Amino acid sequence: MTPDGRYIVVRGRLWRRANPALGEDRRAALVHELMQARRDVGTALRGRDAAAERDARARVDAAKQALGERGPVWWDDGAPDLNRHMAANTPYADWFETLA
Repeated sequence: MTPDGRYIVVRGRLWRRANPALGEDRRAALVHELMQARRDVGTALRGRDAAAERDARARVDAAKQALGERGPVWWDDGAPDLNRHMAANTPYADWFETLA
């Protein structure tokens, strides 16, 4: 996790964390919804059901937005959203180098 708690790093890439202001119960419910929607995407793909796939993908997006992983950033200091950027190419580069 970055020092400011906004991102996790996976294979050198920044991924926005869920909003830490969410209560644990709400976060857990949203994660459950997200995982179910992801399973439903797979089921729809295997069944070649385009309508079910669209619905499941919309539910994935809604859960990720509610978690704060997509959509407007959950911090309010004006810092840009660096989601999906390579950590080495961001203001976190010096910090990231210390992890190796």
